[in-house]
Amino acid sequence: MKKRAMARASSWGSLSPPEARLKDDDSGDHDQNEENNTQKDSEKEKNDREKPQSTTKRKAVVPGPAEHPLQYNYTFWYSRRTPGRPTSSQSYEQNIKQIGTFASVEQFWRFYSHMVRPGDLTGHSDFHLFKEGIKPMWEDDANKNGGKWIIRLRKGLASRCWENLILAMLGEQFMVGEEICGAVVSVRFQEDIISIWNKTASDQATTARIRDTLRRVLNLPPNTIMEYKTHTDSIKAWEEFHGLVNSSGR
Repeated sequence: MKKRAMARASSWGSLSPPEARLKDDDSGDHDQNEENNTQKDSEKEKNDREKPQSTTKRKAVVPGPAEHPLQYNYTFWYSRRTPGRPTSSQSYEQNIKQIGTFASVEQFWRFYSHMVRPGDLTGHSDFHLFKEGIKPMWEDDANKNGGKWIIRLRKGLASRCWENLILAMLGEQFMVGEEICGAVVSVRFQEDIISIWNKTASDQATTARIRDTLRRVLNLPPNTIMEYKTHTDSIKAWEEFHGLVNSSGR
């Protein structure tokens, strides 16, 4: 099932998900001299707090030896919320949990092979897969002028469609340069939704190419309804809805 045609067919098709378990990323190594007295420790802590934040950058994720590098690094995210409960953009951001970042085909499978499939999720849950450095939020600088193609699925199709979509995205099958930002699968009670986000909503040639590729990689019937929605429109709709909710006292 995982030997699908991709831009790097030789890299993807010959690889199966590894059995190795994920390791916790422990970046909290500290070299502390036990002979330092309490005063020196306090001074060190003060100096650390005063250091510019840029000096404590997270270690870059890179392909391992002999691994097949991707064109871009990607990050998996997960979110879940209580249906019907209004959320602000701040609380939404706090609710998104980062799963991990990968830079190669092999690293992707190490994450993906241990993740629950969308079809097995319950409640109001979402998986997000975005290029590293882009948050799955409308307001992110990379997303704010863009939009997304939306496809609503009947129950039972989300897992297959999600896998086909992200493999096509990682394999650069959309052929639109740097336009792709990421993809989302949203599990709901009566239906599931998948979407792919791009940077420039006004570029009709690019959005049309994404639509056509999406239809092909998901093997969608000709009568499938596909909706394109700009993030600006999404923000307006969200503000209008929550304005009505707040004014009604709920």
